[in-house]
Amino acid sequence: MARRAQSVRSLTTAAIFIAALLSAAASARGPAPEDIAVADLPREAREVLAQIKADGPFRYERDGTVFGNRELQLPVQSRTYYREYTVPTPGVKNRGGRRLVCGGPRTAPNACYYTGDHYQTFRRIRE
Repeated sequence: MARRAQSVRSLTTAAIFIAALLSAAASARGPAPEDIAVADLPREAREVLAQIKADGPFRYERDGTVFGNRELQLPVQSRTYYREYTVPTPGVKNRGGRRLVCGGPRTAPNACYYTGDHYQTFRRIRE
């Protein structure tokens, strides 16, 4: 019986510790991303958004790969929740720094975010 009580206390302590870590991570990432209307996105971003909903085709090999959200700039989700897509930048020969990051089902995401500065800041896309 004493062993079971000690196990329960250990689990409770661990749960409190994990909750504190998650709370600290949420606080550390700062305020929630601002919204941006689809109409206010660059034309290229609107085109990529339509490609996502149509399941492609995509221009870049890395499009649709898992986005790790390591900096916790977006709401915390499971490791494979977010996928990233390149938004072409006119006049740039490489992928540039513009991206869409979408979470949830591939062709019907729950939420998409736009970054024009290679993941430094995000804006939640409002449809």
